[in-house]
Amino acid sequence: MPKVALTTLGCKVNQVETETMEGLFRQRGYEIVDFSEPADFYIINTCSVTHLGERKSRQLIRRANRLNNKAIVAVTGCYAQIAADEIAAIEGVKVVIGTQQRHKIVDLVEQAAREDGLFNEVSDIMHTHEFEDIPLYGTPHRTRAFLKIQDGCCNYCSYCIIPYTRGPIRSRRLDSVKEALDKLVEDNFHEVVLTGIHLGAYGRDFKNENISLSDAVEICLKNPKLKRLRLGSLESIEVSPHLLELVKNEKRFTKHLHLPLQAGSDEILKAMNRHYTTADFAKLIENIRHEVPDIAISTDIIVGFPGETDELFQKSLEFAKSMNFAKIHVFPYSKRKGTPAATMPNQVDEAVKKQRVHLMQQMEAKSALDFHTRFLGKTLDVLFEQTHEGYTEGLTSNYIKVYVKGEIPSGEICSVKLEEIFKDGILGKIL
Repeated sequence: MPKVALTTLGCKVNQVETETMEGLFRQRGYEIVDFSEPADFYIINTCSVTHLGERKSRQLIRRANRLNNKAIVAVTGCYAQIAADEIAAIEGVKVVIGTQQRHKIVDLVEQAAREDGLFNEVSDIMHTHEFEDIPLYGTPHRTRAFLKIQDGCCNYCSYCIIPYTRGPIRSRRLDSVKEALDKLVEDNFHEVVLTGIHLGAYGRDFKNENISLSDAVEICLKNPKLKRLRLGSLESIEVSPHLLELVKNEKRFTKHLHLPLQAGSDEILKAMNRHYTTADFAKLIENIRHEVPDIAISTDIIVGFPGETDELFQKSLEFAKSMNFAKIHVFPYSKRKGTPAATMPNQVDEAVKKQRVHLMQQMEAKSALDFHTRFLGKTLDVLFEQTHEGYTEGLTSNYIKVYVKGEIPSGEICSVKLEEIFKDGILGKIL
C-alpha cells in the first residue's frame, strides 16, 4: 500500500482542503502517514498571506526531500498559485497545483510517479467561476468539523494577496451544502463550522437567485441531529438583519461572531481599502449586543500598517479597547509583493511593529479576562474536545474555553457551572 503524507500551512480553509485531498487518497487505497515519516508521496498545502508562510512552505519541501529523495512532492495552495515557477524550480518538486484542480491530485502524483518531468496544473485563477466541489471521503480528525462552502474574494484590501491567489467569488450549491453537512452529522460531529475565504459573500455569484449566507445556515439547521452550527470569519458589514435574527433565535446557532476590525482608526482603514469606518463598526457591534447580550465577538487587528504613526496606533488601541472584544488576534503588517500597500510610503520599522503587537496583546488579555469574568457562576453547555493532564477542555456556544477535572468523552455536550478563571478559560463543574 503506497504511503502519502499531507501537511498544511495557513487558514482553516486550507486545513479543510487538505482533509478533502486526504479523503481522495484514502478512497484510492493509500495509507496516510505523518509528515515526519518516510512516505512515497508528500503533499504540501501552502500559504501566502505572509513571507513567513512562504518561507515555511519552502522548508517543508526540503524536509520532504530529506525524508525520501525518491518521493513525489506535490505543492498546492496559495503560494503555489502566485509563484508556480518559483516552486517548480525547487529540487524535488514534481507536481504544482494552485488553488483549483485539487480534485486531480491523486491522478497527477500517480502520473508523476510513472513519467519523468514536471506536472504544473496552475492556471489563471481570475478566469475560474465555479466552486470546486470535491466529495468528502473520510472525516476530519477533530471534534468539530469545518465545512467549506465558499471560495474567492473581491474585496481587494490594499495589504492582502488573497484575491490574487483565490480569484473571484464562488459558492457551493445549497444542495451540496446540505449533502456535506448531513454526512458530517452522520459521522457523529456535533458541531460544524461553515468556512470560506469571503464567507459573507456566499451566494453573490448565483445571479438572480437571491441566495445569501442565511440560506446556507437555514438549510444546515434543518438537520435535526445537528447540535451546533458556527460561522467562520465574516466581514462586519455582511452581518445582515436576517443572519442576526438566526443567531438570536436559533439555539443551535452559536452565539459567536468573528468580525475582523483590522484597524481602529479611520485613516488606516481608508488606506487599507476597508469599506467601513470605526463609527460604522461600533454601531453594528452595539446593535448585535443589544439583540444577543451574551454573544462573543472576536476580531483581527493588524498593527504597523504603512503610515500608522504612534498617534494612529494609540487611537487604534483605544478603539479596540472600547469594543470589549472576547478575543483579538493581533498581527504585525507583512509586506506582500503585488499589493498596493507594499509600495506605500512610511513603512513601519519591524521593531516598532513588535512593540505595538505586545501592547495590543496586553490590552487583549485584559479584555478577554473581563469577558470570561462576566460568566462566572453561570451554567452553559460545553462541547468537550480533548483530555490533557487530568483536565478535559471544550467550548461553550459563545466560544469560552472551559476545563473540567477528569476525562469526558470527546464530542460530549454537557451542562457546566463556570466557577473560576483557569488558564486561558474557566474551570467548571459538570452538573
